[in-house]
Amino acid sequence: MVPQTKVDRAFSALTPALSEWILEAVDAMGFVKTTPVQHAAIPMFTKNSDVVVEAVTGSGKTLAFLIPIVERLLRLDAPIKKHHVGAIIISPTRELATQIHTVLCALLRFHAPSAALLEPEDEDTDMEDSDAPPKPAFPPGTLKVLPQLLLGGSVTPAQDLSAFLKRSSNILIGTPGRLLELLRSPHVHCPQSSFDALVLDEADRLLDLGFKEDLQKIISRLPKQRRTGLFSASMSEAVDQLIRVGLRNPVRIAVKVKARAVNSKVGEDGKIEDKRTPASLQMSFLVTLPSHKLPAIKKTLSSLQPQPQKTILYLATCYSVDYFQHVLPDVLDGYTIVPLHGKHPDKVRRKNFNKFVDSVVPSILLTTDVAARGLDIPAVDLVFQLDPPADPKTFIHRCGRAGRAGRRGLAVILLTPGREEDYIEFLQVRQTPISPLTTPSITVTSSDAEAITSKIRKQVRQDRALFDKAQRGFVSWVRAYSKHTASSIFRVADLDWAELGAAWGLLTLPGMPELKHWEGDRRLGQDLDLATYAYKDKTREKQRLEELSKEQEAGEEKKRHKKEDREKSAWTEQKESKVTKEARRGKKAKKREHDRIAKMTDEERKEEERLQGMIEQMRKKVKKQEAEDKEGEFEGFSD
Repeated sequence: MVPQTKVDRAFSALTPALSEWILEAVDAMGFVKTTPVQHAAIPMFTKNSDVVVEAVTGSGKTLAFLIPIVERLLRLDAPIKKHHVGAIIISPTRELATQIHTVLCALLRFHAPSAALLEPEDEDTDMEDSDAPPKPAFPPGTLKVLPQLLLGGSVTPAQDLSAFLKRSSNILIGTPGRLLELLRSPHVHCPQSSFDALVLDEADRLLDLGFKEDLQKIISRLPKQRRTGLFSASMSEAVDQLIRVGLRNPVRIAVKVKARAVNSKVGEDGKIEDKRTPASLQMSFLVTLPSHKLPAIKKTLSSLQPQPQKTILYLATCYSVDYFQHVLPDVLDGYTIVPLHGKHPDKVRRKNFNKFVDSVVPSILLTTDVAARGLDIPAVDLVFQLDPPADPKTFIHRCGRAGRAGRRGLAVILLTPGREEDYIEFLQVRQTPISPLTTPSITVTSSDAEAITSKIRKQVRQDRALFDKAQRGFVSWVRAYSKHTASSIFRVADLDWAELGAAWGLLTLPGMPELKHWEGDRRLGQDLDLATYAYKDKTREKQRLEELSKEQEAGEEKKRHKKEDREKSAWTEQKESKVTKEARRGKKAKKREHDRIAKMTDEERKEEERLQGMIEQMRKKVKKQEAEDKEGEFEGFSD
């Protein structure tokens, strides 16, 4: 048997050799050796090869494309001209783009000429301030790299362009829409002579989010003779189409983890197969009732030793996060709850993300799939999925926020007994092995669940604003559940509404089409008077009372109008009835006269006609006499 050759995984052993300052940078960052994806991708992408890299989440893909880009731009024969772009990195989300920019800046701080350009100039600084340290001077023609982050939000496209022209950035990092805005400017150039590389990070996610058209427009503005890198934890068919359009004979690099499959039903070892998550990550499931899920999370957090410092809890919708962020601090006491979702303004998203990353106390990031992919949050110990993701591919990315860079991590998904248990086999078919949560062993009693439900309901009763958030959040959750990709497993028809109401701490179930045929108690056994249910916020409560008063006045006015309408309707009906009766009498009289004449003989008819003629003449004579008498009436003395 031929012994395997041991591979030197040091950064210094890569070919072509990396610059000394890069070796110093990765050493200072704490990277002792390359990860498998870095070892395979850095040499290929540093050369003239296009690469398509598929590697498990948390495997170090960011440095795998940043190091080659920087190395090549700093090895050019001449500096990149002003207002020319050397490389573009496209990300599906603002958070991931910001993270890439942060890692690149950390790398460039070890390259003195580039580091001198990193800090933006402070416009409020007095130019004659003698305390300001002088900027280091470098000889003309010194090669430098300066990145620019393009995110949108509070920054306008005009401000992006102004910053580009002022600082002459040569690496652009951003989301597709804002990148395209900048590239449309005639002042931004990507010529063959300077443009070197295009990178699509989380390439399949870019296409899933509907950025295909923007990507094609960006690619059409770039020279064909370039290097292109597609990096992702999974590659879809749509990515294959993109490869055929935009890449030239790419080198495919797939770094996977081998793991022995476990049959969760009988506990027998299975065959060795590819795993899409790091080996240091344990992925488990816990089957429990909806009202037992929060108690199970609480018990898991308290059972793990050492205590998890950073935990991520995934929910299905933004409105769910908006609700649970208010009730969880009282339920999961001892943990700081940090909300993050896609409907937050850009400043709030960045502030909350940084708050969680920089936290030095036990914290839980309460989030949606906006934080499922690409984000490298240091030292995440534990991931909970209260709601399974609508897209099964996202399951892996969620779990992959823990167990990164060789660190041990635990990811737990909570499933409801019954049909949802089929999700376990569904994941195993997709080569995502998952096992029951046995360590720690969690037991939740009915009293545990009732205690937490009561605690949540007590909070909700204290502020009507929480009631509104609960109603909106629950409706959004039901809609998300109904749109799950695995529709045969996650069926709205199988939901236990009373259980879910308890799990959410609802005071009443909202009006929804899904409840149309449900015969249960929509009040969930709760006594609730909406007329006296107040908001804590005094301004909002005042507004509610004013609206309630207007509604009551409108109701009374409506009642008065209804009474008037009824009276008017009764009078109208009476009048119409009288007219109808008279019409009927007239018809009956005509009919009787018709029948009487029909029974006459010819002689009787002639006699009848003679009499009618005489009557008519008499009527005319009377009318004439009345007219003459009227003309002869005394009208007073004349003047």
